[in-house]
Amino acid sequence: MPAPNEITPSQLARLIGTPDCPEIIDICLPEDFAADPRLIPGASRHSHDDLKGLARSLEGRRAVITCQKGRKLSQGAAAWLASEGIAADYLAGGMYGWHDMPGSLSLPAAAIPARHEGATLWVTRHRPKIDRIACPWLIRRFVDRKARILYVAPDEVAGVADRFGATPFDVEGVFWSHRGDDCTFDTMLAEFHLASEPLTRLAQVIRGADTNRHDLHPAAAGLLAISVGLSRQFRNDQAQLAAGLSLYDALYRWARDGYDEGHDWPAARAQEAGTA
Repeated sequence: MPAPNEITPSQLARLIGTPDCPEIIDICLPEDFAADPRLIPGASRHSHDDLKGLARSLEGRRAVITCQKGRKLSQGAAAWLASEGIAADYLAGGMYGWHDMPGSLSLPAAAIPARHEGATLWVTRHRPKIDRIACPWLIRRFVDRKARILYVAPDEVAGVADRFGATPFDVEGVFWSHRGDDCTFDTMLAEFHLASEPLTRLAQVIRGADTNRHDLHPAAAGLLAISVGLSRQFRNDQAQLAAGLSLYDALYRWARDGYDEGHDWPAARAQEAGTA
């Protein structure tokens, strides 16, 4: 019988990429992590020797704890957090169980920029439309949920990146940007090893909208229209980003669960026509 505070890899996988995903905390021993430096999407590293610090950083949020095998480290840490009133599960099978699951995604830790005060820091041009909302959504849902996104004047992106140690994206001449016919969202999927079927499907829509190639997917023109309309609603880029995250949450669920669903109206009349 599974323990009441156990979560399986498949159960966790259904939560990753959604706003309901718990904090995923990797407490693998340093030597174990060095032997296989990959992270579950959205996970952050923390030492099992600093559970008080971990409890403070969680601020009461639900957590999933993983170690190499899902045994003493993660089970003990999850139980300790529970004793502090924090809802915490441990990942059944640990990282071994995660990697053994068909289709599991794992981020190479080396691809994630260094964190500043506990969060990655990114900078791009202000007045975002498509890539500059889609990429922050991808980062916060699959790479670093605490990531800070800075929007500045185009001519100041390089200077802000240099002065504040931020990672520039979606501007010319930087690593995280368009490559050939691909947009920055495609680049991030490739570099973070996020090649799942739903994200690949979503990327096709984003690429079509962002590069004005609406023939790539029927939804591309719609995404462009919604993105332009969204940008007209907000003068504050951070407010626009907050609204855009909900948009891409919905698009991701469509790409994952509802991409083959159609719609007709009125349903009763359509059914009558089919039986006539």
